[in-house]
Amino acid sequence: MFEEARGTVKEVAQLGVPWEQAYGYAQAVKVGHTIYISGQLSHDEKGALIGPAALDASGRPLDLSSMAVQMQATYENARRLLSQFGARFDQVVEETLFVLDVDAAFAVAGEVRRRFYGPTPQVASNLIGVSRLAFPEQLIEIAFRVDTSIS
Repeated sequence: MFEEARGTVKEVAQLGVPWEQAYGYAQAVKVGHTIYISGQLSHDEKGALIGPAALDASGRPLDLSSMAVQMQATYENARRLLSQFGARFDQVVEETLFVLDVDAAFAVAGEVRRRFYGPTPQVASNLIGVSRLAFPEQLIEIAFRVDTSIS
């Protein structure tokens, strides 16, 4: 309420996937010149995972061969959110990649990231290995912070 009284407006963006309501969150929130994009993953418009990893009997990924496909789709979803605010990848100031395997992500990240940021990405980037993500077939999740005052 205090921020609203000062005139700060909070805008939200969604992608229309089922877990937005089930979990209860916004895909992205813009306050002032800053956009905070929640952890994105490789899903299509209906929420089906793109490039899901095959699972073993215990529910763990059998291999990491779809890391690049998942990473590409994840950045595409971030692009969709950025466009809802009229923002671009060259306004991203920080990204955090959460991955099941740092080596597998590092092997494909350079090429995939250049498709979105250009030949020399100018973004602070964190690559963090985790033991599990929201869905067992998921290999990567990426969160972003964006400054729309950058022209």
